[in-house]
Amino acid sequence: MTGTDERPLLTIDGLTKWYGRQLGCRDVDFDLYEGEVMAVVGESGSGKSTLLQLLSGQMEPSSGCVVYRQRDGSIADVWQMSEPMRRFLFRTDWGYVHQDAQLGLRMGISAGGNVGERLMAVGWRNYAAIRDSAKSWLDRVEIDSNRIDDTPRTYSGGMRQRLQIARNLVTAPRLIFMDEPTGGLDVSVQARLLDLLRRLVADLNIAAVVVTHDLAVARLLSNRIIVMKAGEIIETGLTDQVLDDPSEPYTQLLVSSILPV
Repeated sequence: MTGTDERPLLTIDGLTKWYGRQLGCRDVDFDLYEGEVMAVVGESGSGKSTLLQLLSGQMEPSSGCVVYRQRDGSIADVWQMSEPMRRFLFRTDWGYVHQDAQLGLRMGISAGGNVGERLMAVGWRNYAAIRDSAKSWLDRVEIDSNRIDDTPRTYSGGMRQRLQIARNLVTAPRLIFMDEPTGGLDVSVQARLLDLLRRLVADLNIAAVVVTHDLAVARLLSNRIIVMKAGEIIETGLTDQVLDDPSEPYTQLLVSSILPV
């Protein structure tokens, strides 16, 4: 196939998850295209975190499918893949940024080791090249490369989150999942991190799914938005359109609760 492939990168069809009799999410459908950022918003218990785990291959759905268009143009249902294939996908094409950076980093090894480990997982073996790439990525996420040999335990919360981003992006993934990426950070640190994320995602043309309860984060980072309530999508559209002129009462309530009237 030549030229740009205009098919969706990710296709979600009828995605549903039950925990016994309790609903996690139901009948979720959407497409995600290369370079597009989709925000998933809703209050606690709306199903957005469950959805992110289903999309990212961390939790198996009760029904429905997550179809991914691979680099060679072929498509594959993530839940029809073998476990080793899913793990390989995560080391190469996909990334995941946790709200708690400690879940996405190895706290006992150096910052350079955290970044370099992912390169080694995709076949890099030259130590000097790995270290040079790690230094370059520390610079890109605004961490002094002189701290390459320090462990994340010595880093601030914002620095840990930026290191986690570098660890995920070093293999040039096509798709990244972010779970409340600015949660728990001070406002000034949040602003710096959001600016960095927006720049990197745009520069690398990465598709992203961002779960957030913060509509300001959704507005800044995303092209499109999904609003969830009680496990179902109740509204979706272009981010500015939905936030500036929401059609559903629930979305209107979400917007009015954080924005001045």
